[in-house]
Amino acid sequence: MFSTTLSVRAKERIDLSESEKKIVDNLNAVVRHFNLPTQLRIAGGWVRDKLLGLECHDIDIVLDDMMGREFCEKVEEYLLQKGEEIRGSCVINCNPDQSKHLETARMHVFNVWIDFVNLRSEDYSDNSRIPTMRFGTPEEDAFRRDLTINSLFYNIRTDSVEDFTGRGIQDLNSGKIVTPLPAKQTFLDDPLRILRAIRFGSRFNFELDEEIKTAAADSDIKTALANKISRERIGIEIDKMISDNQPVKALAYISELQLFWSVFSLPPEMQPSMPKECERNCVDYMDSAWRLFQAMGPSFATDGQRHVFLYAALLLPLYKDMKWKVVKNKKIPSPSVNYVISTCLKLNKNVAQNVTALHVAADKFLSVIPALLKSDEDLQAVEVEWKRDVIEVPVTCKLRILCGIIMKEIKESWRTALVLCLLQYPRE
Repeated sequence: MFSTTLSVRAKERIDLSESEKKIVDNLNAVVRHFNLPTQLRIAGGWVRDKLLGLECHDIDIVLDDMMGREFCEKVEEYLLQKGEEIRGSCVINCNPDQSKHLETARMHVFNVWIDFVNLRSEDYSDNSRIPTMRFGTPEEDAFRRDLTINSLFYNIRTDSVEDFTGRGIQDLNSGKIVTPLPAKQTFLDDPLRILRAIRFGSRFNFELDEEIKTAAADSDIKTALANKISRERIGIEIDKMISDNQPVKALAYISELQLFWSVFSLPPEMQPSMPKECERNCVDYMDSAWRLFQAMGPSFATDGQRHVFLYAALLLPLYKDMKWKVVKNKKIPSPSVNYVISTCLKLNKNVAQNVTALHVAADKFLSVIPALLKSDEDLQAVEVEWKRDVIEVPVTCKLRILCGIIMKEIKESWRTALVLCLLQYPRE
């Protein structure tokens, strides 16, 4: 599935924008001004994207001999001496419970937020995703990262790209998603990395390495994903996939690697139990929704409406077929969709509310379609069960009134609700 990879030729060197050149020149000047032995490198995604010819405004500076806070103070002192404006700075403390293992200093200069952090090496224990941290070499730092394409450095003093794993540029050129260390070890250290591998593979249309696929199917990895990673972190990764440029490919990868129900875990009490074809139907609905969305163009819906629409399509089989027995003083079972979004992925409650509203509106549009196929004489017999009273209107106006009521209830999302309805209408 999805074996075609993007034909890529990474640039041989990084071309800096005027803003980036100003940042690099000033950082080099700080090192000279204070006579520091420090080597400054830009790490990770910025290097990858610049080599691919993409814009990236997320700049992470790694330092080889001091903490980010110390260097940030020297940058601030130097720039103030020059009369430059510093719009803000802060220190983000370690917070292992939220996967923040190192203190990071952040500064806003030249209209860009820059993060400063020391090079590091990580040692993981068997029963925790929280590593023991220490200063590391550039090579150690590169090998402890999630993917080879994210392990590249740009040395701002030498104006050169550094590939300490020996594979980063090669894998960019060949369109491969590969881990610097053995995949199983990499994923056991932090199981969320399997979802990051899927996200970057789908975003760039790169092929997942066979070792990654084998590791992802390993029961130890699935257990670690369930036990070592918070649902919030999983939800953030899935939300990024849904918002990215290849959401269907990302979800198809999750299904292909047999991770679907590890990610979209269902409530313990279901009515009825999950049918075998449910996972396949979820991905198929998502695929059809994405194709329709692409055909209609960007003016069809806002980014927010697109976001809700894709979740609604993905989880449509759960809304239609399965309910969740809610115990908290609710007599009516709730759609399992609510559980998946709110409890499993820990997304904002507005997402669950908006997805459910879209499902309800699509169902109402679906109930009107048969009437559209009838003649005027047959309209008198049309009944639409919405569990509400409808005012008496002339028969010939009935359909317009019904559609108007739906549009009023769902407001500006009526277009996406109508398309979601059409996805369900049987073809003849």
